[in-house]
Amino acid sequence: MIRRTEIATLILEKLQTDKSQLQSFYAATKDTIGYFFIDDLLPKKWVQKVHENFPDISSTKARKNIREFKHVAYQMNKYSPFLEEVIYAFQDERVVQLISEICGIQQLLPDENLYAGGLSLMAKNNYLNPHLDNSHDKDRNRWRVLNVLYYVTPNWTLENGGNLEVWPNGIKQNPITIESKCNRLVIMATHQQSWHSVSKVLIDDVRCCVSNYYFSKQPLLENDQFHITTFRGRPSQLVRDVLLQFDNSMRGLVRKIFKKGIRENPHQYKK
Repeated sequence: MIRRTEIATLILEKLQTDKSQLQSFYAATKDTIGYFFIDDLLPKKWVQKVHENFPDISSTKARKNIREFKHVAYQMNKYSPFLEEVIYAFQDERVVQLISEICGIQQLLPDENLYAGGLSLMAKNNYLNPHLDNSHDKDRNRWRVLNVLYYVTPNWTLENGGNLEVWPNGIKQNPITIESKCNRLVIMATHQQSWHSVSKVLIDDVRCCVSNYYFSKQPLLENDQFHITTFRGRPSQLVRDVLLQFDNSMRGLVRKIFKKGIRENPHQYKK
């Protein structure tokens, strides 16, 4: 089996080759939502192997509510060992250090617990409304600062939906769509202004993504404050927006009373 160190070495080489270009792209976007993406990250035969080993959607956990509709998998010892190798290749200290240099963020820390990370699968009609990611790790000790997304569904096109959207000018303006293209790695800053979403999947297929988060002891923005995962409606969803704001308020109130929540978030890899 291909090991994580071998995968990480290829990720490192690809990022290193385009380092200057990626630094420039991230620097040009960092005043709103810093991000960059890079295509053809791994050899095609490896990407195909990643996709082939993704679990059937029936064996994942569905999340369906007014905020989102998606499927996740994070208890990685239940699935192909190769998938675990791929996920943790992005946590290799060499890869983390290089991404730190590209984004100009000091002391990036990967998350071996895969808190809110792991595998993401989105089938027809699945979506993510505009949202801000939870600001902290599971113990509320570190700030979440980067979202690391690697897409692996062959022949995925823009017209299929299920694409990442970033809203650098706020949710009242139009988003920038980043196609969930196969073998594409997207790195995106996460802070209290980094609104992002996933458009509805429009075809009878499953968009697959390997997901990691990086953390830091310091927030990206000086005025960042603790916040729960915060959802809003799209500009056309006026009623849903009102309902989501009320939902955010109620969930935020609970976290003010119970600092780590009423119960432990199950979305983490318990080894």
